[in-house]
Amino acid sequence: MAVLGASGRVGRLLVDQALERGHQVVALVRAPERITVPASRRLDVRQADVFSPQTFPALDDVDVAVSAIGIGKGGPGALVAGARLLAAARVRTVWLGALGSGRSERAGGLIYQAVMRMAVGAELAEKAEADQIALDAGATVFHAPDLKDGPLSPGRRLVPLAGLRRPLLPPRMSRATVAALMLDEAESGDHGGEIVVPIN
Repeated sequence: MAVLGASGRVGRLLVDQALERGHQVVALVRAPERITVPASRRLDVRQADVFSPQTFPALDDVDVAVSAIGIGKGGPGALVAGARLLAAARVRTVWLGALGSGRSERAGGLIYQAVMRMAVGAELAEKAEADQIALDAGATVFHAPDLKDGPLSPGRRLVPLAGLRRPLLPPRMSRATVAALMLDEAESGDHGGEIVVPIN
């Protein structure tokens, strides 16, 4: 299993939880020194810059890639570049998107939609473009709500975007819970080519 953006807040949780589950993990990061998990024989850290396709590592030895890259860390264009690289690698992918972008623009409710426009603004278009690239390549795309620190939710589950009931208040979820659900999907592959929404 490869984790793209493994040094970020969700990426670190993905690496930790995947190792706890016994997976061999390939951590893909621009700066390998930023990986803070303890050394493990089951962890291979590879330098990977989505803006440098010619030096991006081959993923022939992984069965699934989980992407936790975001605009804040990668800068403008990082999401689209990452989605294109994973699509070209032809590896089954679980992609982290955002509720309130693209096809789920109105799914988080009116308040959430307004908050997303203010907080994310022009980056919503890039999120939607990257999601579509991932979907066209058969990825499972997670439209996660606003993320926070916190424990793993015991009632966590996924719903297809079409089956989501629009909430009254802006939804929030812990990063640990989203990471666990992304790993569940990486293991099962139940929702390839779909947008799913993690809920508590």
